[in-house]
Amino acid sequence: MGGAVSAGEDNDELIDNLKEAQYIRTDLVEQAFRAIDRADYYLEEFKENAYKDLAWKHGNIHLSAPCIYSEVMEALDLQPGLSFLNLGSGTGYLSSMVGLILGPFGVNHGVELHSDVTEYAKQKLDVFIRTSDSFDKFDFCEPSFVTGNCLEIAPDCCQYDRVYCGAGVQKEHEEYMKNLLKVGGILVMPLEEKIVDQDNTHRPFCLGNKKDSGCFLRPSGPTLPFGVRTAQTCPATTTGRAQPAGPGPSCYPWQHQEGYAPGSHQRRWTEEHTYV
Repeated sequence: MGGAVSAGEDNDELIDNLKEAQYIRTDLVEQAFRAIDRADYYLEEFKENAYKDLAWKHGNIHLSAPCIYSEVMEALDLQPGLSFLNLGSGTGYLSSMVGLILGPFGVNHGVELHSDVTEYAKQKLDVFIRTSDSFDKFDFCEPSFVTGNCLEIAPDCCQYDRVYCGAGVQKEHEEYMKNLLKVGGILVMPLEEKIVDQDNTHRPFCLGNKKDSGCFLRPSGPTLPFGVRTAQTCPATTTGRAQPAGPGPSCYPWQHQEGYAPGSHQRRWTEEHTYV
């Protein structure tokens, strides 16, 4: 998916085109997009396509089209200090942009199925921190990436203010996704569930329906296949799980996975990190 806006000669021109088409609508999102050059997340031999409004895939590495990421960033309604979970965190491009907005008191977790992509994301994050002129201009919430199946997060894990899942989600996992949210949180995921016939038509579904008054929001601007869920008026998201008081051992979604070593992610946390 993509091709909604014209290609740019560089990252700034791409952002200008996304603004003109109303995919980027707020200053915070614009600043995050300008601070991180999309081409830095491409392999060298494919960088000539970085500023086109097109998705890119090479092996397990995948980047969604810029119009998709910009609409996701707007729909998440990010604010400093929030907690964010990226399911299928990929190259880390989106998580790093989110980290520029969350600031030093936010929480920024990513779960990725493929270990080679997790390592790729960590390498790109390290390069950004060491070499980017933008890094020192922001109070950065550094993403923490882990390899795992996002459908196997411990049921007693803490909940998040904002959750994004870039992969198609089956209908039977709808409640599972809701339970990752705090009350008042926002979940953004594709509406297209799966291919249902040989003509490649898709059956859309959304989190929420007309009976859930106040639970289903659709952002203003261009229509894209995403649903935005706010849990504020939806009691189903709060049943069956206690809310942890703050960050700690029970707040690592990957802690029950095979190979987890207590303390292995501890450097990513300080006593200053709090949930709001």
